[in-house]
Amino acid sequence: MIKKGIILAGGKGTRMSPLTKAVNKQLLPIYDKPLIFYPLSILMLAKIKDILIIVNKGQLHQYKKLIPDGKNLGMKINFIEQKNPVGLPDAFILGEKFIGKNNVAMILGDNFFYGQNLSEKLYRCTNLKKGAKIILHKVTKPELFGVAKTKVNNNKILKIVEKPKKFVSDKAITGLYFFDNKVIKFSKKLKPSKRGELEITELLKKYQKINQLTSEFIGRGGAWLDTGSIEDYYKTSAFVQAVENRQGLKIACLEEISLLNKWINKKEILKQIKFYGNCEYSDYLKKIIKK
Repeated sequence: MIKKGIILAGGKGTRMSPLTKAVNKQLLPIYDKPLIFYPLSILMLAKIKDILIIVNKGQLHQYKKLIPDGKNLGMKINFIEQKNPVGLPDAFILGEKFIGKNNVAMILGDNFFYGQNLSEKLYRCTNLKKGAKIILHKVTKPELFGVAKTKVNNNKILKIVEKPKKFVSDKAITGLYFFDNKVIKFSKKLKPSKRGELEITELLKKYQKINQLTSEFIGRGGAWLDTGSIEDYYKTSAFVQAVENRQGLKIACLEEISLLNKWINKKEILKQIKFYGNCEYSDYLKKIIKK
């Protein structure tokens, strides 16, 4: 079972500048909650409660005001400051002590997932014993993403191509990954690419070469959105608003997930209501504890 997770919440956020000059992208709101709530909720739905959040140097205080240490959620949350963003695999090098001898999941701090049976798929991924598993989602413009070609009626990965000029596959590699402990060793062996970064596709190819890279597919009824650009950021916010207003339920309500996981009780939610103050989010929490 994978019991540890990493959220990569650093980066420069240049595609959303000047908004990100003063505030980290993951602290900006997606409708009624900070963006960081959404990737954190995904790890929580996978029953992962030991989390490392990697943030930019100088921004630790901002995160700790919002998510101090996880005790309020029945979790354990640690932080590491990253001096310079040098590619996604650097998360496993920075987090080596945190990971220890365990397997680990990683999610990018600007990725949004939603769908039926999502919790079941996530929990199935945490059963990973060896190798690596990636989450795929069908896209209309595969040339904009890293894509994976899979066996027909099989989850084995045949080929990985970053932003293919010719069609290879329409299954994009999302920002959610599950790795065995070899990920630390493999990440340390990577060499910077032409753009000076350690590339996640090269890390995945190391697992593919030893025939230990598989996938899980988010099919119809599921959604994956990358909030890295202004346009996609506001599309995601509009999506959350539409779903929440139609269903009367909140996406990525951390306290609700913790309560359902039996990590906290209603007393902890009352403390959180006091912490958030008089707002719509607190009103929703009040409804939860009345059920």
